[in-house]
Order: sequence, then structure tokens, then C-alpha cells
Amino acid sequence: MIAIRLRRIGLLLFSLLVGFIGFFQMFARSAGRFPGDYAALLAVTAALFIALWVLLEIFQPYGSQAILPSIVILSSLGITLITRIDLRNARIGQPTRVGFTQLIWLCLALVLCGLLVVLLRDYRLLRRFSYVSMVVGLVLLLSPMLPGIGREIGGARIWIGVGSHTLQPGEFAKLFLAFFFAAYLFDHRDQLAVGGKKVLGMRMPRIKDLGPIIIVWLISLAVLVIQHDLGTSLMYFAMFVSMLYVATGRTSWIAIGSVFFVIGAVAASMIFAHVGARVDAWLHPFSDAEFSKAFGGSGQLVRGIFGLAAGGLTGTGLGQGRPWITPLANSDFIYTSVGEELGLSGLLVVLALYLVIVASGMITAMKIKDGFGKLLASGLVFTMAFQVFTVVGGITLVIPLTGLTMPYMAAGGSSLVANCILAVLLIIISNAANKPAPEVSSDTFKYEALAVLRQQETSKRSGQDDSDHNDSDQDEETDLPATGRIPARQVRGGGQ
Repeated sequence: MIAIRLRRIGLLLFSLLVGFIGFFQMFARSAGRFPGDYAALLAVTAALFIALWVLLEIFQPYGSQAILPSIVILSSLGITLITRIDLRNARIGQPTRVGFTQLIWLCLALVLCGLLVVLLRDYRLLRRFSYVSMVVGLVLLLSPMLPGIGREIGGARIWIGVGSHTLQPGEFAKLFLAFFFAAYLFDHRDQLAVGGKKVLGMRMPRIKDLGPIIIVWLISLAVLVIQHDLGTSLMYFAMFVSMLYVATGRTSWIAIGSVFFVIGAVAASMIFAHVGARVDAWLHPFSDAEFSKAFGGSGQLVRGIFGLAAGGLTGTGLGQGRPWITPLANSDFIYTSVGEELGLSGLLVVLALYLVIVASGMITAMKIKDGFGKLLASGLVFTMAFQVFTVVGGITLVIPLTGLTMPYMAAGGSSLVANCILAVLLIIISNAANKPAPEVSSDTFKYEALAVLRQQETSKRSGQDDSDHNDSDQDEETDLPATGRIPARQVRGGGQ
């Protein structure tokens, strides 16, 4: 066990070293010095990562240890590139501190994750609060519509804020809705798995069982209509359909979900102008008309593609590119910043790190025997995989842009905190999945099993003795008991 722990801490320290080298290179090339405030905050962040690893070793010793180092590298790279743009803004007289703020959010996320590891020993506790999770999730999802605190940024009303500080509650809503979906589908999986008629070789569900998927579809459309947020609405619907498939094992639910998705996408592109503009920019990105549009055109998309092309195979190097040419290069388009300064090799490394997290979650979902844990792990990991796919696919012209951001890398405190909690939940579930079964052949196990059996037998005998005693008392108080026998004292009295 000591050798395993040494390998684990070695992997974590190596990932922290990689993150520090990235910061050092970027500051050396962009600023010529390493600022003291960043050095101090980076040291605090590294200490919190190590403290979280210690807590995981104590409370979740069998959890997946590949997830945390992947998060270290992804978050370090993201904050490095965000800070790179901050340094450029300071040179042109428009100073920003987005990278420093992102480091503070990361520290807060690590503290919350540590508390979650200590307090949530058994993830099955979340199943008891399924409907509470549903209410909390819906409240968080609709809170940006409240007057006074709701904010509209970039055409989407998905923010709440006080003063200059903003928060995206939808990032936390996806966690609570995942809790509810997992509990609901676990409780109703038998009804949903019952098939009806066969269509194209697939056993379709019964009409009366379509209610849940229709309700979630309508909620997703409501998010699109009210908040103008295409990415979040797609993410919620895709998460539910994937969990529904895992719960029932029927491909017909995937087919039905795809049909609903196509219907909703076509209707949204025809009804809502911002969705239609994204589709036009995707279909004709290099046309002069789309590129020259002041709003909703393909200018940002084309600049991002040229940034990827400028990086080539190995990139320009940290601190030597010009990622700020692409709008929102520190948030929505941070993937293009990676491609420009680290090249195609850096992009593949980033995708490989996400693949490590997704694969760890999938393996956990396959190994865990508890149905609720299986659904929750698969739902959480598919949500992350879907988010990464939509961002990378939108930037590379595979699909239209959706407005989602890269987990752990893009600027945004709420997204960073929510995705760190998501990763820790996966580690907690993997601890239950990887925990070895008790050795049934050992003498200790046999002794404990015999002790339990003796205790059960003793309690059973004492219960029978109490029952017999009560029956005898009842027999003495009645002339003819339920057994039909005459009490013994009457027989003796009659004989005498």
C-alpha cells in the first residue's frame, strides 16, 4: 500500500510541477519576471491540492487517482493562458485580473471539495433527497429570471449578480438535476424498460412511459426560450437521455431522444434569431456577409480557426502567440488559445486528459454494483464529455457553436467550482466501486459471520419466548383460546 501511495503522490507532484513550469515560462516570456502575488497564490493552490489528496487517501482510499492530476494540469494550463491575456491587456492600458481571480476560485473549489470528501462518506445519501434536489436544481436554473439579480450577458440571461460580481447558477443546477434524474430513473427503471411494439428492429417504449422524456424536453425548450441559452438546454436533455439509456438498456430511447433533438433544433433555428445566426455562421463561416456581421456572424469563429492554424504542430510557445485577436479567447474560445501557443500536440494532450477523466468515470459506472451510483456516475461523466465535445466541435466547425465553455480551463468561477465538485463526486463513487470485497475464507470473517448468526438466533428465541409467555397469559384469561384447547388448570380442576 505504501508503494501505491508513493506512486500516487508522485503523479500529483509531477502534475503540479508541469503547471508551475508553464506559469514560469509564460511570465518569463511575457513579463520578464514572476510576480510575488501570483507566486504566493500558486503556493497556496498547490498546498490545497496536496491537502485534498491527503483527505482522499484517508476517507476515499480506493477512489480513482487519475482524475485529480488531470484536473491539476487542465486548470493550470487554463489559468496560464488567461493570465497571458491579462498581461497583454496591461501593456495596452486595459489591465484585467481574470487569471488571478480564477486562481482564487480554484482555491475555493478545492476547499469545498475537501469538505465534500469529509462529509459525504457514502454517495447513496444523495438518493434520499431526490425531490429536494429537483426543486433546488429548478430554482437555480430559473434564478437568472428574477428581477434585480438576473443579468443578461452576450444575449443570454443565465447569470445572477450583485454589483460587479456574477455567478452562473446553471452550472450547479446540472449537479442537482443529475442527482434527481439518477434517483428517479433508478426507482422507475422497470416501468421504463417495458417495451411495446417493434419498429425498425427496435423495441419501442409504451406511449404512457414517454412522459418523463417529454417533460425534460419541454423544460429544455423553456430554457432556450426564456434564457436564450442553447448550450445549457442541449446539455440537460442529452444528460437525461443518456441516463435513461443506461437505466433501461434500450436503444429506442436514444432514437426517440434524437428525434426530439432534431425537432427542437430545427424549430429553434427557425424561431429564434440567435440560434439561426449560429447555424448560418456554421454553414458559411468564410463568406463576406457572415464574417462582416456586427452581431451573430462568423468573425469570432474564423479568427479562432486562423489561431489554430497559426499554432501548427508544436505551437508558437507559451507567451509568444497572439491569442487575444480572437474575442473571448480566455473563456468560450480558450481551446483556440491552446492550439495557437501549444499547437496540435497541445490540443491532443488536452483531449487526452479529458479522456482520462471520462474513461475513469465510465469504468466506475461499469464496475459499481449499486444502480443509483451507476446512473449518477454515467450521468455526470456524460455531461462533461458532452460539454467538451460541443465546445471543440463548435470551434472546429463540426457543429454550430452552443455557448458552453471548456471545463476546468475557461474563465468562470461557477463553472470551475461546479466541475471540481463533479470530479470529486466521481472519485467518491469510484471508491465504492473499487473497494475490495471482504475475504470470505478468512478466520476473522467466519468468526464475525458466526457471531451475527448467533445473535440473530438469540434474538429470535427471545422473541418466541416472549410470544409464548404472552400466549400463556392470554390463555389463562380466556375460557376457550384460539387453539381450541381447554386450559391446563381447567383440566386439572375437572379431574380432581
